[in-house]
Amino acid sequence: MATGFALLSISPLYEKEVYKKLKDSSEITEVHPLFGEYDILLKIETIDIDSIGEIVINKIRSIKGVTDTKTLIGTKSLKGVD
Repeated sequence: MATGFALLSISPLYEKEVYKKLKDSSEITEVHPLFGEYDILLKIETIDIDSIGEIVINKIRSIKGVTDTKTLIGTKSLKGVD
């Protein structure tokens, strides 16, 4: 399994619509509103790294109101590791 994170900038007029559409994707496992440079932080879990890119390009960037994205690929979680 591959884990990625996406930072999104959203046009103020479309925030609620974007939140609703993001909830429809089974690969997006967490949605966190933010204050600061970006408006939303997403956690994406897929079968491989290539699929993370496909989700960002085809499902996230295509949502009306998403003005910018930054994608980060995780290696492993350090929390809970002995």
